Amino acid sequence: MSGEERLAGGFDGGAVRVGDTVRRAAGPWTPAVHSVLRHLEAAGFARAPRALGFDELGREVLSFLDGAVVGDARPWPRWVHGDDALVQVAGWVRELHTAIGDFVPEPGAIWREGGSWRPGMVIGHNDAAPYNAVWADGRLVGFFDWDFAGPVTPEWDLAFTAFAWVPLHARHVVAAEGFTAFAERPRRLRLFLDAYGWSRELGAFVEIVRARADASARGIRQHAADGDPVFRRMVEHGVDRSLDTAVSELAGFGEPGG
Repeated sequence: MSGEERLAGGFDGGAVRVGDTVRRAAGPWTPAVHSVLRHLEAAGFARAPRALGFDELGREVLSFLDGAVVGDARPWPRWVHGDDALVQVAGWVRELHTAIGDFVPEPGAIWREGGSWRPGMVIGHNDAAPYNAVWADGRLVGFFDWDFAGPVTPEWDLAFTAFAWVPLHARHVVAAEGFTAFAERPRRLRLFLDAYGWSRELGAFVEIVRARADASARGIRQHAADGDPVFRRMVEHGVDRSLDTAVSELAGFGEPGG
């Protein structure tokens, strides 16, 4: 299609912009994701793309979130690791969980990530990381790339977001992204959780983060073994091994040097 502009990032070949829309390859999970986005739109949640159906090539069509993204460059801009961004992201997750709280998926809905929905779960974004965020004038516009949206407990979705933004990933990963203030991480995690509204003990949440990262590593390897090309590329890039390292490192979180 003429007028297409390829957008940076991702392990799945990315997406293209056409005017004020984004076109991406669809999957079996796309109808379920679109139902989530339509629910959010009806609920007045403005900080997510709008589902606009499919184009003549069978690609999903989404509204374009206009603003700045971190793209493929490393390290990331310094503001990504600022307290203000951390608080805004936590607030976004809180608003998402509120807006999606009364959503009940259709029976048999297919999800790329997450398990089967049951009462008490929400549909989490499951990949609300800096590389999927859009910013304008210092404000969070929203998150794109909802392919991994699926049923999770609220704390499971929150755990991944904290992992990405505090950040709690392996030291070698976050250092490449421009974060080395490791002694600040307990304070930043408490700030993030307070902004979301999580008042429970910090250590218990860190264990949820560790379990979340471990499940992600195992899931990546399983999907790759099943032949999914996106997850095979993740394994080739060592994404699963870095998650394993994070799980190990977080065992000493909050201790001197931890």
